[in-house]
Amino acid sequence: MTIRAPFKPHYGTNQVVTPAAASADIALTKGDKSVRVRNSAATNIGYFRITASTDTSAATTADMPVSPGETVIVEKEQDWTRMATISAAGTTFQVMTGEGGY
Repeated sequence: MTIRAPFKPHYGTNQVVTPAAASADIALTKGDKSVRVRNSAATNIGYFRITASTDTSAATTADMPVSPGETVIVEKEQDWTRMATISAAGTTFQVMTGEGGY
């Protein structure tokens, strides 16, 4: 049996990100195992991928989608510290690392 734990934010790590038509990167906190992504856009879907800092892969529409108004929490490797994002203009992500929630 799996026990679900609520998301425990790592306070001070929240970032406001504005994905655009070209892929862009942000740094994530090393050691945290979860990433919470909130898309506060009214109409645009955004996409992201989380990788090791040495991976320079661009985000594409084949990556993790986040619909307008949706919040997703994904697990990541503790030493992965890079997140690439892409979307149409006008999208805003709130990105915070932490533990649990998946």
